[in-house]
Amino acid sequence: MRVANHTRVTEFLLLGFKDLQSLRIPVFFLGIYIMTLTGNILIIVLVSTGYKLHSPMYFFLSHLSLSDILISTNIVPNMLHGILEEGTTISFNGCITQFYIFGVSAAAESFFLSVMSYDRYLAICHPLHYTSIMDIRLQYHLVFWSWFLGFIISLIIATQIGMFQFCGSNVIDHVFCDFDPLLELSCMDTSFLKLEQVVVSVPITSFSFIFIIVTYVSIFLTILRIPSTSGRQKAFSTCSSHMTVVSSYYGTLITIYQVPSRGHSVNFNKVLSLLYIVVTPLFNPIIYSLRSQEIRAAFRKFI
Repeated sequence: MRVANHTRVTEFLLLGFKDLQSLRIPVFFLGIYIMTLTGNILIIVLVSTGYKLHSPMYFFLSHLSLSDILISTNIVPNMLHGILEEGTTISFNGCITQFYIFGVSAAAESFFLSVMSYDRYLAICHPLHYTSIMDIRLQYHLVFWSWFLGFIISLIIATQIGMFQFCGSNVIDHVFCDFDPLLELSCMDTSFLKLEQVVVSVPITSFSFIFIIVTYVSIFLTILRIPSTSGRQKAFSTCSSHMTVVSSYYGTLITIYQVPSRGHSVNFNKVLSLLYIVVTPLFNPIIYSLRSQEIRAAFRKFI
């Protein structure tokens, strides 16, 4: 194909949810977005100021909240504008930037969930060595590498997408600039990048999820060996919040990015995208706040 025969695309039209003209829909999403920001910012503030929350688990939770803020703020405001205007335009560079920030946030969140499962594994399966292993140096290393790998992996893919030529249609029938909708508009051969995306996404999603499953199998076996019922309940309560978040987050990601999308309708993929763009960032602070006595106590002291 000769690209010169086509008009080069300089901006994209995001259709979003074009059939939702009711004003109540964007007001509903705006309310969820405000609650998401409030809940996650509150988690970060409480962990930073509350002395009793200065532990590895809550340190990782604050960074998980930060990734939730990034992933929501990167997409939801533009999505709300698209609902009100029945579609919204975004520049080429803006689209690539949105995809990059989404990739960084999603990858970092996957790593943080794995790190938090490792933290629970050490605390329950190796309590005597927990303090010596999970010291402040290891905490900073785990946080640094979680963000750094998210930045590097997303940068590699986003840079290659930015070098592609897009010509012809500029309409993206999605709520944000995601990987597959972007490549469908390219007038170049994208097979290599699709293969590279699979190679990169498998360790981020599948391997991380398998790592979490393995750690929780060890945790459950250890909990079952605890003689007292109260001890088992206390140990299980420290993991239940994390298990709930992991199930919702990885279940959505694996459904969208690991299961072939040919069997999914466009609207189905949009709704699934809302789960980790809107629902999961909202539920994370709620789940941890409801199940953590330390966070509830720090909140009462804070107000």
